Amino acid sequence: MDANEVKTAGDLLTLVDERRLSHVKVGVVDIDGVLRGKWMARDKLASALDGGFGFCDVVLGWDLHDRLYEDPGVDVTGWHTAYPDAAVRLLPETCREMPFEPDMVFVLGEFAGKWEDVCPRAALRRMIDKAAAMGFGVKAAAEYEFFLFNETPDSARAKNYRDLVTLTPGFFGYSTLRSTVHADLHLMFIETMEAMDIPIEGLHTETGPGVMEAAITVSDALMAADRAALFKTFAKVFFQRHDLMATFMAKWSKDYPGQSGHIHLSLTDSAGTPVFHDAAKEHGMADVMRWFVGGQQKLMPELLAMTASTVNSYTRLIPGFWAPTDSTWGVENRTTALRVIVGSPKAQRVEYRVAAADANPYLTMAAALGSGLWGIENRIEPAPAVEGNAYDKRFPARLALPRTLGEAAGRLRRSKAARALFGDGFVEHFVTTREWEEREHRKAITDWQMARYFEII
Repeated sequence: MDANEVKTAGDLLTLVDERRLSHVKVGVVDIDGVLRGKWMARDKLASALDGGFGFCDVVLGWDLHDRLYEDPGVDVTGWHTAYPDAAVRLLPETCREMPFEPDMVFVLGEFAGKWEDVCPRAALRRMIDKAAAMGFGVKAAAEYEFFLFNETPDSARAKNYRDLVTLTPGFFGYSTLRSTVHADLHLMFIETMEAMDIPIEGLHTETGPGVMEAAITVSDALMAADRAALFKTFAKVFFQRHDLMATFMAKWSKDYPGQSGHIHLSLTDSAGTPVFHDAAKEHGMADVMRWFVGGQQKLMPELLAMTASTVNSYTRLIPGFWAPTDSTWGVENRTTALRVIVGSPKAQRVEYRVAAADANPYLTMAAALGSGLWGIENRIEPAPAVEGNAYDKRFPARLALPRTLGEAAGRLRRSKAARALFGDGFVEHFVTTREWEEREHRKAITDWQMARYFEII
């Protein structure tokens, strides 16, 4: 049996027994989108498939560098709860091969019990359930930009992350030269992702030294988010195994464009027929698509912390560097935050371009989908579509995006729509973690501050 044939707990145990595996790998995705995992013995796996298992809930109570949140706003875990095990349910349908380890498989889990309220995957699942209750299915796909470096984790640290050497020099966007010189590496990467059920629809060089863009094939939304979350981790694994490093930072250098994590979304009816396209309407946009875009546009400033979730995210959102600065939309317009892609009923979709590569894909997709559904429910009409260069135009203040993580977190905390969509428990927990991240940033003495103030002030 192949991993992609596994649909049930029984299927998974059959596969494990056929391969005589003593252990499998399991994991959960935390609030920052980091995949946290462990080995699990076969007998423990059987028990977990039946009744769930425990995973130390500290992974919901610490930051990217395992520092505990020192804030009473994190209620679900902390010293006050003594960091017990969180309930986790295993998802056998997410089973996939581990090409790096012969016969090994990996299975995702999702937080349950009281921890489900703050689980990123569960937040998206609730939006998909909401769509289903409204009569819609959801199709989605993620695409990621990432830079590659001739570095290792040790060399990057030894250099204090300065003077890093990119895999290739110069600006070679969509380069046949670069992709042919490195064809062996690129093809091995595509094949590895394919083996993990993360099919790559397109892979090419982007604008900047050593930067790539990968578009993951469209699928149902939950599968698309699972693929995106796993892609980020296992892309890093693949390249580190080839003595390279990949980064998904939103922006690692002021000299180059930032790195996006765009989300493509469309809706179907309950029979699977696309509903965004109407040839009789302007731009082929059915009413339901127009309201969907209207909701995304209206709520984007309030939900930005979910799609731009690090301090670094906001260095990408500047004019002229292929990232939006206002909540705008346009038809086939890559200077706006929302790009409506016009085509056949199957191809018609909206691209949520504000999202960065560093964001948690479950939360990005939850925000993009939830705001669109809210727009349909409330029949929100979008502002006029932007024609031409959005950076050269002025927009109403209500469309301005927050300029810092702290500002974005504050907008999310005050958002009535966010609380209605995602629940008070999620909003309070997530906002508190973003406020922590912003405070950690304020403690830092940067190179810029030293160079600017050390002698002259």
